[in-house]
Amino acid sequence: MKKDIILSGVGGQGILSIATVIGRAALNEGLQIKQAEVHGMSQRGGDVQSNLRLSSEQIHSDLIPQGAADIVISLEPMEALRYLPWLAADGWIVTNTVPFKNIDNYPDEAVLTQALGALPRVVVLDAEAIAREAASPRSANMALLGATAPLLGLEIGLLEQGIRDIFARKGDTVVEQNLAAFRAGYAHAKKQIEP
Repeated sequence: MKKDIILSGVGGQGILSIATVIGRAALNEGLQIKQAEVHGMSQRGGDVQSNLRLSSEQIHSDLIPQGAADIVISLEPMEALRYLPWLAADGWIVTNTVPFKNIDNYPDEAVLTQALGALPRVVVLDAEAIAREAASPRSANMALLGATAPLLGLEIGLLEQGIRDIFARKGDTVVEQNLAAFRAGYAHAKKQIEP
């Protein structure tokens, strides 16, 4: 098993939490993991990007070469498109549709939507709305993780355990809210991937 994953978004959106949950699940499945340094995390609102590599074999580098990512997970549509050069020909984009307009020349939303819709393997979702519907408005990142789960090749129970582990210190209510958002995102993606 091998998965090369690019995680992208904007500082403060929860990219690191997604990476932590996936990493814990992979380790609990006995996989090797490497994660590259995350860029921009020191600035809320700045570009955040991380390389996460999972494999049953030894991993020699923590960086994913261009054209080799199996999945690009993005909490922001423009950031999803920014990392297209790293996506493998048979790779998937999983992205939130809600823009984070932190620059004056942010691209037109219709152009972003059209570009994402033209991709052959894409899961798009309004992660904020899905999280709100699951009674967890602050868990858009876990809704996005849920939407990615069918593509990861990891046991769902281990991903849910990772969510329990990283949010346990915040109490049972927060854990359950994040699990609800994860499960709602998962259900949404299954409809897009397996119509």
